[in-house]
Amino acid sequence: MAYSASVKESSRELTAKERIMLKDTTSAVKLDQATQVEDIHISVDSYAILNIHNDKATPTDYENYIILDKNGTKYVTGSQSFWNAFMDIFTEMENESEEWSIRVYRHPSKNYSGKDFITCAIE
Repeated sequence: MAYSASVKESSRELTAKERIMLKDTTSAVKLDQATQVEDIHISVDSYAILNIHNDKATPTDYENYIILDKNGTKYVTGSQSFWNAFMDIFTEMENESEEWSIRVYRHPSKNYSGKDFITCAIE
């Protein structure tokens, strides 16, 4: 098995078609690349976590995080720093009626000089 993806978790119940769509990340906006140019603003609709197995990657098993925008855009990242910040926001806002979105941006790393990491903030 060279490559496989499965939905580990999602913020809402998914249809079979939605699960298939989420597993295909080829058309998703990659947050690492997109934030090299500018901050990204996402009106969050839902999220999913994918379990990935890829024989050509190291490590061979990892997770990808999918964020769906209300406009239909699909974003993908493997950034743990982004995911931790996102889940803090999502968990707090999940049952709130107030409109919200996130700004995804790069922040200089304190541990690695000259390197950035991806994170997000509520808007």
